[in-house]
Amino acid sequence: MVALKSTPKKQNVFTGMIVFCSLLVILLLNSSEAFGQLGDVVIPPVHDPTMIKQDSVYYVYCTGWGIPIRSSTDLVHWKFIGQVFSKPQEWGVRTLKEFKGRYVSPDISYHNGTYYLFYCISSYGKNTSAIGVATNTTLHPDDPNYKWVDHGKVLESVPNRDNWNAVDPTVIRDEDGSFWLSFGSFWSGVKIVKLAPDLLRIQTEPQVWYPLARRPRLPGTPDWHSGEAAVEAPFIMRKNDYYYLFVSQDYCCKGVNSNYKIKVGRAKKLLGPYIDRDGKPLMEGGGTLLLAGDKRWPGRGSNSVFSENGVDWLVYHAYDAEINGARTLRIRKLLWDEDGWPVAGKVVSAEFERSNEKK
Repeated sequence: MVALKSTPKKQNVFTGMIVFCSLLVILLLNSSEAFGQLGDVVIPPVHDPTMIKQDSVYYVYCTGWGIPIRSSTDLVHWKFIGQVFSKPQEWGVRTLKEFKGRYVSPDISYHNGTYYLFYCISSYGKNTSAIGVATNTTLHPDDPNYKWVDHGKVLESVPNRDNWNAVDPTVIRDEDGSFWLSFGSFWSGVKIVKLAPDLLRIQTEPQVWYPLARRPRLPGTPDWHSGEAAVEAPFIMRKNDYYYLFVSQDYCCKGVNSNYKIKVGRAKKLLGPYIDRDGKPLMEGGGTLLLAGDKRWPGRGSNSVFSENGVDWLVYHAYDAEINGARTLRIRKLLWDEDGWPVAGKVVSAEFERSNEKK
């Protein structure tokens, strides 16, 4: 056998291709410190993330087939570890004929020894949507007791019957110990409804929803996609003497053309009214800007907040213009100013963690 030798020109081209492919793989699969997080934070895409911690492990759940799961022990390095569901739930198929197993906007919380994962199914651009809930006693996949038990549909919106959309659920506990479910996207805005003590169903029938935030539509534009109606993804947290309502305004899901942004208002009572820093109600389209896009990250939004040991973490997704608008996991410290309003801190990264260790 005669060994084939590459000419210097061919060898340079071959070497260049290897370097290019290697850089591409690193870019797609392992975020640089400029991204903030490292590892599986781009593939599969991260959209509408929610985070929680069990023992020393952080878990992130997000929109996607089966509800993708990622884990980390330091908030920086993330690993994709599978999905919650291996196949579409039967109730979902009955509710949404075209449903193939893509679940949307999960919310994870822990109460009395049980983890509750609310999620939704939806027909994009329509309010044919429903919210379901699944439970587990552990989040560690290697635990013998690890098993997600689905409890089916909790809330449903139907076109030509409802003027709201049953998506983007978040659970919040009020000062009296009762649990509530906030939800909503476009249409008539963000709403909240009281849950039964077992968190598996709505407290009352007929169901009673309370409005929290909306964006008035321009005259003559009753469609859901009117820009003035673009408010969704509520997240409510209680801090000191206030409830804080975070919402995402404008458009997600358009890659580099996304202009998603996070805004916030606060109220003394869970049911509002929520007012921004300038005194404008969120029911009138108000909201104090917390985080908007820039050239690198044109859209940022659909946030949740995870709190531990007095530290609040802002968890959201952003569209990376350097990877054709790829949906990417982002985590920042959520700080608070002297007037009690949230401020987005630095993005968590390996460098950020090292600088904190020196302080």
